[in-house]
Amino acid sequence: MKAIVVNQPGGADQLQVCEREKPEPKPGELLIKVKAAAINRTDIINREAKSGYLDLPILGIEVAGIVEVANTDTKIPAGTRVMGLVNGGGYAEYAVMPADRAMVIPDSLSYKQAAAIPEVFLTAYQTLFWLGELKENETALIHAGGSGVGTAAIQLAKQLAGARVITTAGSQEKLDFCRSLGADVEINYKEQDFDEKVLEATNGQGAAVILDFIGASYYRKNLASLQVDGRWVLIGLLGGAQLENINLMDLMMKRVQLKATLLTPRTDQYKAALTADFAGRALPLFEQNKLKPVIDTVFAMGDIQQAHQRMESNQNIGKIILNMDE
Repeated sequence: MKAIVVNQPGGADQLQVCEREKPEPKPGELLIKVKAAAINRTDIINREAKSGYLDLPILGIEVAGIVEVANTDTKIPAGTRVMGLVNGGGYAEYAVMPADRAMVIPDSLSYKQAAAIPEVFLTAYQTLFWLGELKENETALIHAGGSGVGTAAIQLAKQLAGARVITTAGSQEKLDFCRSLGADVEINYKEQDFDEKVLEATNGQGAAVILDFIGASYYRKNLASLQVDGRWVLIGLLGGAQLENINLMDLMMKRVQLKATLLTPRTDQYKAALTADFAGRALPLFEQNKLKPVIDTVFAMGDIQQAHQRMESNQNIGKIILNMDE
């Protein structure tokens, strides 16, 4: 089968298409004929060998395709259209997926649309509801609103909690798109102090939940933007990981709940439970057109280097998709 591998740790130029053996599903797994996969920042981290998430030389953590082989102990028959998270190996013509992570693709969605759902919507769902405990009509501050997770989080916060959504992005194009998804307040972080705008929009109270992709460089403004007893969930470090001269009393005075998470290194059991909860609560909304996958660009397998470069340059609004069905 054709697969995309990393020659050696480094830049996007280390990615190449080559021939690899088709994987064999173990008990409880499905063999998927991959129709589309998606690019994630986890893939870039693994390409650079900055983490030990994956043992496979083939990148990719989410796919959409057709079940080709289903073991007898699974409930999903061969021929079913499915999408979901895989433990690496997604940038290939075939991949194996734990059956309890497979979500049946709604009839209204294409494979490319389906590939844009699993990682970002599951991450956003986990962050908002499992960790952020977002409640009905609360205010959520969602950074990086034009990113894959950001576009998913805006929709989930509005559709599942009726939340008031404040979002940040670095261009008017991205802010306009965030509004089209349901954002109530949009802030250009390059031109405005977002903490001041958040307090202005909340009558000085601050947001109940913050989805923080940025980390160190946003620490003080996030603290100022959070209400008393607010939940602050760290899911990225685009603005750095090191903090200096931090007074922990500031967190205590606001009774801040600061949580941090990564989805990819979670256990198979955790991912299965998260998938089941999300599928039961949110998946029907795609059929009703209340939730929609957001696709930025579709690349062919041979253009994988350009696909990674597009994500690294932060040009995308929504997901970058690989068309594996060429």
